[in-house]
Amino acid sequence: MTAPWLHIVGIGEDGLDGLVPATRAVVEAAEVILGGQRHHALADGIGAERIAWPSPFDAMIEAIEGMRGRRAVILVTGDPLWFSVGARIGRSIDPSEIVYHPQLSAFQLAAARMGWSLPDVETLTVHGRPVEQMIAFIQPNARLLVLTTGAETPAQIAAFLADRGFGKSSMTVLAAMGGKDELRFDGLAESWDHDVPAFNTLAVECIAAPDAALLPRVPGLADALFQSDGTMTKQEVRAATLAKLMPMRGALLWDIGCGSGSVAIEWMRAARYARAIGIEPRADRRAMAGANALALGAPKLELVDGTVPAALDGLLAPDAIFIGGGLSHQTFEAAWAALRPLGRLVANAVTLESEAVLMELHTAYGGDLVRISVCRAEPIGRLTGWRPAMPVTQWSLVKR
Repeated sequence: MTAPWLHIVGIGEDGLDGLVPATRAVVEAAEVILGGQRHHALADGIGAERIAWPSPFDAMIEAIEGMRGRRAVILVTGDPLWFSVGARIGRSIDPSEIVYHPQLSAFQLAAARMGWSLPDVETLTVHGRPVEQMIAFIQPNARLLVLTTGAETPAQIAAFLADRGFGKSSMTVLAAMGGKDELRFDGLAESWDHDVPAFNTLAVECIAAPDAALLPRVPGLADALFQSDGTMTKQEVRAATLAKLMPMRGALLWDIGCGSGSVAIEWMRAARYARAIGIEPRADRRAMAGANALALGAPKLELVDGTVPAALDGLLAPDAIFIGGGLSHQTFEAAWAALRPLGRLVANAVTLESEAVLMELHTAYGGDLVRISVCRAEPIGRLTGWRPAMPVTQWSLVKR
C-alpha cells in the first residue's frame, strides 16, 4: 500500500484560524497547494507554490498527479466528501494515498443558522448541475438545503416554487457563513427579489397552497402532468411498471421506445442519482420527453435517436430495461444480452401481435406474466359509469 502523499483540506470563511492545529500544520508545511482563487486567499501567507484549478476541469487529475512526490495540499470548501471534489479525486487516485481533512460543511452551517435538524432535511446541490433537478424535491412541508450555481439560482428556484403552487414557501440565502462578512437574505418565493452573492447556500421551507401541484417521488404521477400524443404509459400501469423495474440509487434504465418519457422520468425521480436513457426514433416524441424531463425535475434524461438493436451500440450496460414500444424477439434478445446481472426487464404489450411475442418469451425465459385492466369513472349523460382502458399485458423478469 502506498503511503499517503496528498492532503485534501476543507477550509471555511475563517481561513487558517478555523483549522484544527494538526490540519493547519499540514497546510503550512505544504510545498504545493492547489485550489480556487478564494481558497488561496483564505490560506494567504504560506510560501508554498500555488496552482489554480485547471481549465478545463477534466485536466484536474493530471494536474494533481504532477504534484506527486511533493508535500501536496488541495484546498476545498467545507467537507471534501460532501458534494465536493474529494470524491471525484478518490475515484481516480487510490484513497490509501489521500488524507481527507473535513471542515464544517455549508449544510451543517446552514442547518445551524436555520435551527433545522439535518436528518429531517433534503440536502441538494445544483452547483455545476441543471437547476431543474431540484424540482423533484418540492413537496409539502419539505425542508431543502441547496448548494447553488450562482447569484441567479435562488430566483430560478423561487420561480419553480411559485409556478407549482408553492409561492408562500420561505426562502433564506446564506453567504460567507462563518466569516466576518456573513450575509443573510430572507423572503417568500412568490415575491423573491434579492440580489445575492454568487457563492451561497439556499434554505427552502416548502409551503403548499390548496391548489399546489402534488408531485410525489413514488411512481404514478397524473397523466396530465406529461406532454403526450396519447401513446404514453398511463398512470396506473406506469406505477405497476416502475414497481417491477425497482428504481435504485444510481441505477441506469434503458427506456426502449420511450415516447413522452414518462417511465424514464419517474424512474429518475424515484431514487437519488438514478439515470435513464430513452431510445426513441421520432423527433417529436423526443422533444416531448425532453420538455417533460425539465418540467418534472429529471433534466439529465439522455435521449437517443434510433431503433433497437443499432441504437444500443456504445451505451452503458443498464440495471433495468423497459420495452414500451417496438417489441420483437430481436429487440428483447439485444436488450437481454446487454442487461447487467440482477437486472430487471419489463415489457408491456397492448396489441395481440405484441402479446403473442410476450407469450413466446415467457415460455422460453420464465418470469411473471400479468394482465392489467383499468376502468375510470366518467360521465354518461347525467349519470356516471365505468369506461375501460385497453388492457395491458406485462411481462417482467430478473436476470440471474
